[in-house]
Amino acid sequence: MKTIKLNSDHLGVISGLLCIAHCAFTPVLFLSQTQFLSFAWENPVAWKSFNFLFLIISFTAIWQSIKNSTNSFIKLSLFVVWVLLCVFILNELFELYIIPELFTYSAAILLCGLHLYNLSFCRCKEDDCCIHKT
Repeated sequence: MKTIKLNSDHLGVISGLLCIAHCAFTPVLFLSQTQFLSFAWENPVAWKSFNFLFLIISFTAIWQSIKNSTNSFIKLSLFVVWVLLCVFILNELFELYIIPELFTYSAAILLCGLHLYNLSFCRCKEDDCCIHKT
């Protein structure tokens, strides 16, 4: 039996895909459940907390990927796109501005793509190659 090693980029892609699925299927879930129709699109607190779970998991994945990446542009891009995703999700929570969902989906998809690119082209071969030894 082959063991699959889950590194930070794999975790980032999985988290991003789950986040996209969560965002895409939320309206379908609430429309299909008749008992939720009386809530007038008010999401339960437990369902909204998934947003923060995905942000925490994706930040952890990005932090580890940044430490093991050899490409400075990818390191910066991962962090900047995560901040944008965080802003879009917080904006949706507090309803500050009207921002189309497309921006949130785009940020999540871009994060997945950056993790895949980092996994394929920018990863250190050894676990400690980017750590400066004293």
